[in-house]
Amino acid sequence: MNSALKWMPLVAVIALATAGCARDGFYHDRNLDYDEAEENAPLVLPDGRDADRYRDAMPVPEVSGTRPAEDGVVEAPLPQALSPGRARERGYVERRAIGDERWLVVGAAPATVWPELERFVQSRGLTVTASDSRRGILETDQARLSVRQGLRSGDSEIRCEQGGAPQAACLTALERHFEAFSASSSAASLTAQRPVAQDRARFEQRGDDWQVILPFATDRLWAELSHQLELDFSVEGRRELLERDPASRSFLVDYLTRSERERGLLRSMATLNLGESPRQVRLVMESRGPEETVLKAQSAGEEALSTEDQRELLERVAGLLR
Repeated sequence: MNSALKWMPLVAVIALATAGCARDGFYHDRNLDYDEAEENAPLVLPDGRDADRYRDAMPVPEVSGTRPAEDGVVEAPLPQALSPGRARERGYVERRAIGDERWLVVGAAPATVWPELERFVQSRGLTVTASDSRRGILETDQARLSVRQGLRSGDSEIRCEQGGAPQAACLTALERHFEAFSASSSAASLTAQRPVAQDRARFEQRGDDWQVILPFATDRLWAELSHQLELDFSVEGRRELLERDPASRSFLVDYLTRSERERGLLRSMATLNLGESPRQVRLVMESRGPEETVLKAQSAGEEALSTEDQRELLERVAGLLR
C-alpha cells in the first residue's frame, strides 16, 4: 500500500475534530461575524467641509432602464457590454469625427461639464457675449462653445465652432483642459457621476426581421458606434469589425451568432470540437428624421439571419450605447 494513503484516516479524524473549533480554534469562521454584526449610525461629516473632496468610495450604478414589456411581462434590463470602452473610469476625454464635423466626448453628465466649460472660458480670458445654461451654449468673442447630452448615458458632447465650422485649436485646448481636470483631485464629481436611468432603444419586429429605433441623429450615431464597435468587436473568431462605410452609414462585421454558438456546443459534446463559424453581417442605419435612426442587421451572405440572431446582435450593439 502507498505509504501516503496510510495517513488518510488520521487526516479525516483531524478535520472532523477541528470542524467544531471554527469560532475560537485554529480556523475563524467569519460568517458568524457577519451574522452577529450590528448596524451603526451613519458617519456625519462637518457642514463646512469641501464637498469636492468627498465622494462614495464604491458608488453603486443605477439600472439603465428596462426592456419593453411583452404580453404584460416586463423583462430584465439589457446587460451592458463588457468592452474596454465600458471598463474605463468616468471622466475620460475622447474625440469623435464624421465628415468635416469634429467634437469631444467626456465621460460626465452635462450638468457636471457646464461649470468646467465656464472655467475654461474664464481661464482663457475670452469675453462671453451670450450664455444659456439650459441650452448648453456659451458664445464668446472668438468661438461658440456648446455642451449636450452624449449618446451614452452619463456622457457629454462638447463642440467649439466658428461660423458653423469646428475650431481645431479650440478643441485641442478643451481636450487638454478636461484631461487635466479629470486627472486632478477636483474631478471626484466626474467619477462619482451616475448615469441617468433610461432605456432609449426601442425594438420592433417586422415580419421575420428585427430592427432597433434609436432617438439620435444618424451622423452622431454612426460616429459613436464606429468608435464603440472598434473597441468591442475586436475578438478574433467571435466578433470583429471588418469595414465601416460613412457614406452608406453601415458596418460590416464578423459575428458568431447565437444559433451558431448553440450548434457549436452540441458539436463539442459529441466530437470535442467546437467547429464554430462566424457570419458576416452588415449593420445598416436609416434616418427616420432629425433625431431618429433605424438600425438593422442583414446577412452579407446568401443565408439569411434568423429572427433570434438578428435580435441578439442588435441587443448587443444597442447595449454599447448605454
